[in-house]
Amino acid sequence: MIEAILNYEFLQNAFLSGLIIGAIAPLLGVFIVVRRMSLIADALSHVTLAGIAGSLYLSQTFASLALLNPIYLGIVASVGGSVLIERLRRLYKHYEELAIPIIMSAGIGLSAIFISLASGFSTDLMSYLFGSVSAVSRQDLVVVILIALVVIIFLSLFFKEMFVLSFDEEYAKATGLPSRSIHLLFMIVVALVIAASMRIVGILLVSSLITLPVATAMRFAKGFKETILFSIIFGETAVIIGLVGAFYLNLAPGGTIVVTSIIILFAVISIKKLVLNFSRKGIEQ
Repeated sequence: MIEAILNYEFLQNAFLSGLIIGAIAPLLGVFIVVRRMSLIADALSHVTLAGIAGSLYLSQTFASLALLNPIYLGIVASVGGSVLIERLRRLYKHYEELAIPIIMSAGIGLSAIFISLASGFSTDLMSYLFGSVSAVSRQDLVVVILIALVVIIFLSLFFKEMFVLSFDEEYAKATGLPSRSIHLLFMIVVALVIAASMRIVGILLVSSLITLPVATAMRFAKGFKETILFSIIFGETAVIIGLVGAFYLNLAPGGTIVVTSIIILFAVISIKKLVLNFSRKGIEQ
């Protein structure tokens, strides 16, 4: 496998992109899960799909747009969706959760329209839906690296503020933190990561890479920073095993990565349960 990675550029692109996404997706996922906003990843992924489908339709309709990388319109759609979610949350102050299904419905509806206009599913669209080892270009890798830098810069500047907002938003507001502005920036960063992840994990499965490693880490981590560390470890493990499995079995990497994440989650749950049972028996004896 290592020899193949050294010899083929597309494998280098896929594995480097996967390793970066395997770190930044669970990293943001910790804040998303703690704030009970897991469905936002699903909503933004469907909006991103609308952008991708729209880009593919435009490339078929206008020859001048044929060379445009669909990831760019996907990023625009995802960021636009994140801004709209925040606007709707402010509009429905007492029912903020309504913003997510509204945007998700819009994303699904637009996706269906653009896919129909583009004469159905194509091989290229399928690679965006479920990921593809061979489809990750050097340009995609550059985009992933740039978005990873944005994530690092954002958390370097606002880690403490995000920590406070995640556990006590009312206290954050009372202390004068610009919670709305920080939350909007966070949403935009999440949107960027979702758009960057689609080539490896696929639009329909990217939310799983954001939440499943966090769910696994929360079973035994003893603090916020430990949760972040173990989430990244589990994310990277799932990506590496998933990409290797996808390469040798000729499968969509999104599926293998997510199934690996689920197996790791249930393995951790089972092991913890066994340890607790043995501990109880030891105490009883």
